[in-house]
Amino acid sequence: MPEQRKPATSEELDPSIFNEEWLDFCRRYALLSSAKKRAEIERLTLDQRAHFKAVWESRAWNSTSTSELFQIVSSRQAEDGTRVDLLEFPKLEGSADLRTAKELFYASQRGVRLKTIRISLLDSNVRVEPGALYYMRGRLELKASTGGGVLKGLSRKLLSGETFFVNEIHGTGEVYIEPTFGHFILHYVDGSEGALIVDRGLFYAGTSGLNISSVRQKNISAALFGGEGLYQTKIEGKGIAVFYSPVPEAEVDKVALAGEKLWVDGNFALARTEHISFRAEKSSKGLLSSAVSGEGLLQTFEGTGSVWIAPTQGVYEKLVQQGGAEALARPPGSLATKTM
Repeated sequence: MPEQRKPATSEELDPSIFNEEWLDFCRRYALLSSAKKRAEIERLTLDQRAHFKAVWESRAWNSTSTSELFQIVSSRQAEDGTRVDLLEFPKLEGSADLRTAKELFYASQRGVRLKTIRISLLDSNVRVEPGALYYMRGRLELKASTGGGVLKGLSRKLLSGETFFVNEIHGTGEVYIEPTFGHFILHYVDGSEGALIVDRGLFYAGTSGLNISSVRQKNISAALFGGEGLYQTKIEGKGIAVFYSPVPEAEVDKVALAGEKLWVDGNFALARTEHISFRAEKSSKGLLSSAVSGEGLLQTFEGTGSVWIAPTQGVYEKLVQQGGAEALARPPGSLATKTM
């Protein structure tokens, strides 16, 4: 068996080849599919291939400090080469405050981890909601965009109360979203069920193939009594959307409907596909029946598509309240937030 050659170190190589251009090339190359990698190598001259091989094997393009700081929980890659990684910090050890250290210890014992999102751009762009950007590196440019034109910006500002401009980051490099102990969901939107309609505040970032807009509730009952407000966020196109979820993704139930109805007692439905109608209606046709059932108004979804619900959201909300754990030990009632 031939002796395995160790990767070259920066001291063993001509320092002139360790410029930003070659490092960027290697970072872009790492994100490509096998077929695209072969195509990239075929474009290089023999001398360029030798330079590339040296830089690639040195791993200088991939900082070890970053890989040691984070652990990749899940990843998604868009058609334009943009890669989105859900990262978590294995351990936090920097607090000098004893009370904070105690809280971090118990959080660590329960498996609660600080998380962030890394978006690796390859001559592409990503939309990031205002306030979500943490830091970025590479050949990147932050642009303020109307997100589809002046009329769309005005519509978003006047009708839904969102900002006129949206943040778009263009170029090649890495973008990091503000860390949280909460939960992120990486979802590939492919348009197979039409657009995805989500609660406002759920959408955090999206790759270049997505079109993000606001959509108004189609009936008065949903707007006044549905608990979701007059406007929600509509996502269409193809690409990766980053959502902030009140519960872990494993606890989100994506209910498939085929011309059926889904009733939800509370405000824990997170998203639905566009062919699903949404309204608030009485649990029973008669006032007496509704009074006897004790349910009142229910969120009602009907059609063909899927609805995302978070059944454990009400449990977590009740636990943070005083006496919440004791209340959960009693005979069950409605765990969710009130619809009206």
